[in-house]
Amino acid sequence: MTKLRVGIIGCGNISTTYLKYAPLFRALELAAVADINMAAAQARAAEFGVRAETVDDLLAARDVDVIVNLTVPAVHYEVTRRILEAGKHAYSEKPLVLSLDEGKALQELAAKKGLRVGSAPDTFMGGAHQLARAVIDEGGVGRIIGGTCHVMSHGMEHWHPNPDFFFQPGGGPVLDLGPYYITNLIQLIGPVTSVAALANASFATRTITNGARHGETVPVDTPTNVHALLEFAGGATVTLSASWDVWTHRHANMELYGETGSLFVPDPNFFGGTVEMAGPDGAVAEVAGRDHPFGVPNVTDGQGNARANYRCAGLADMATAIAEGRAHRCNVDLAVHAVDVMVSILRAGAEKRFVAMSTTCERPAALSPAEARALMV
Repeated sequence: MTKLRVGIIGCGNISTTYLKYAPLFRALELAAVADINMAAAQARAAEFGVRAETVDDLLAARDVDVIVNLTVPAVHYEVTRRILEAGKHAYSEKPLVLSLDEGKALQELAAKKGLRVGSAPDTFMGGAHQLARAVIDEGGVGRIIGGTCHVMSHGMEHWHPNPDFFFQPGGGPVLDLGPYYITNLIQLIGPVTSVAALANASFATRTITNGARHGETVPVDTPTNVHALLEFAGGATVTLSASWDVWTHRHANMELYGETGSLFVPDPNFFGGTVEMAGPDGAVAEVAGRDHPFGVPNVTDGQGNARANYRCAGLADMATAIAEGRAHRCNVDLAVHAVDVMVSILRAGAEKRFVAMSTTCERPAALSPAEARALMV
């Protein structure tokens, strides 16, 4: 099959994930990396056996078909726009952009140039979330009428060596972690029609407790404690709590309530995990897996937990979709709608009112175990 030759702009922490996992997929061939810090690009290039380029040279490179944008969120729009203007397909880390106007501009530019734009997260393509999707699509719990989601911790300053941008406009738990939850909700139950929220920042500063900057404080200039209500086109109403102001909690990551039962979905930040459901009798039981390759643990995290990590699946699906002439799952319409939901949550929190969505999208196609295996080497 024809492979898409991949370049990467941005050689920070997340670049190692893309460089490590891209070789798992048949349609991807790593070519080069670039960064505004040439030393960072050279270090990553040496580590993974690709070449280092300046950003301008990578944009002009003739042997690169798609460029992955791994820069900080504040420049996602600018960099993705430059990728498209250079005549290359673009795939961005989440969030795609920080405003709806930027998202619509990228949609228009990509359509004008006949290019694809994709965006993380692709974790919704994981085995656990596709199993949950199958339960819903097969009517296992009836029509979804409600749900709850909780993604709460005490922030990033305990582990990230440079957490400043997490606490600035464009950061915060909604834009940083919300994409995993909101995108998964959209693929499970469809687009959002309106949101309401309360939002604040409980702490004016954060203290870094790791690395070379241990003890430094960083200012907090964005909401870090957000509680939202989401109304879906299908009629479901879902509560989403996203906070970096919580030390400990006992809430489940995601629960969806149907007319005939309840579905318990694991953390959308990961590909795998256990899916459970209960019927009218209230008895909770694990849903049997269906041999989905993107649910198989292949890595151990920092806490010693076995995890399934198949990041680059969305990029590989986009590459395959280009060759097959079909829509890719992590598509720009999905990403822009997720941005619409997130920025509307923040607006609703600031203005203490309901905000209607101005965008919508189709649910991305489900990914069967056979289709997932076909993406892999």
